[in-house]
Amino acid sequence: MTTVLVTLAVMAALVAVVVGFVSWRDRRRRATDEDPAAVRAARGEQHRRAAEQAHAQHDGWNNGGHGFTG
Repeated sequence: MTTVLVTLAVMAALVAVVVGFVSWRDRRRRATDEDPAAVRAARGEQHRRAAEQAHAQHDGWNNGGHGFTG
């Protein structure tokens, strides 16, 4: 029983170390690789496309595109 508990504890410690290392590496990579201006531009484009899509759906509904209206 003690062997099983020790094995589980060692495995949990290894998983915690791996998760910590991967998150540290990703955080460091994100901080150095991304250009803040490029990130802002991409987010602006994403918001613009979402707004255009919502507007197009709204116009389709208002123009009779909602079901079989003839």
